Amino acid sequence: MHHRLLLRRGAMPVPPPPQPRMPGVAGARLFASLPPPPPLQSRREVHVWYVCPDELNDRSQLDMYMELLSPSERKNALSMNGPRLQKDAMLSRALLRTTLSRYTDSKIDPRSFEFKKNKFGKPEILWRSDDSNMEWPLHFNISHTSSLIACGIAMDAPIGIDVEEKKRKTTKSILSLACRYFTPSEVDSLAKIADSDAQRKEFIKLWTLKEAYVKALGRGFSGAPFNKFSIQLKTNSRIQITKVCNLSFLVCCYPTYTICEVEIQDSTIG
Repeated sequence: MHHRLLLRRGAMPVPPPPQPRMPGVAGARLFASLPPPPPLQSRREVHVWYVCPDELNDRSQLDMYMELLSPSERKNALSMNGPRLQKDAMLSRALLRTTLSRYTDSKIDPRSFEFKKNKFGKPEILWRSDDSNMEWPLHFNISHTSSLIACGIAMDAPIGIDVEEKKRKTTKSILSLACRYFTPSEVDSLAKIADSDAQRKEFIKLWTLKEAYVKALGRGFSGAPFNKFSIQLKTNSRIQITKVCNLSFLVCCYPTYTICEVEIQDSTIG
């Protein structure tokens, strides 16, 4: 079965001065200069939008992005330890809100979205019964590192994405971590890799694959421990190489839990 994944740089325009929150009011004016996103053709298609935090440094723009957030989101972002983490938390929510708005043809202002969490903590769009807007069959998931923030969008089907630093450091040995979190067969596979750097990369890759799968299930680590399932990639598995950023790679898991790995290769958009 053919699955399609599109990776696009997130479009985050400069918003106008914030107006009073008016749920259900179209945000067309805010995005008048933006083209609509490519349409989600089916349950077998996923779009992933990303931003690189280091490229967004204009203070006035960052302040206006902050105004897109709900009061609780702003409070959470500002509670983070240090300006870098505060910026990343703010951008992840602003990217989510602006992206969701575009998939409603800007009929819903990004400031108007409300969210809820399932019993395992996975966020979902909250559609109120008295909302004048139709319920759009959108599912999303977000993930970020210090170098990349990604937002995945799917239609009428769950989605999970995870982004990890390629050079992520671990305080314990790879095999000790694998023994704690992975299945015996996965530990054996890692143990056969003699080169320590290659072993570390394979561990991070496998962790990211599992994280994306669990997030797609919507159950979280507590609801689906990593050592309760194995991931085996066939030798002919297709890996999509996409030029984005030289520090991270991303894994997307969607509808039928098909896994698509996207290696983030370099910093030049090709």
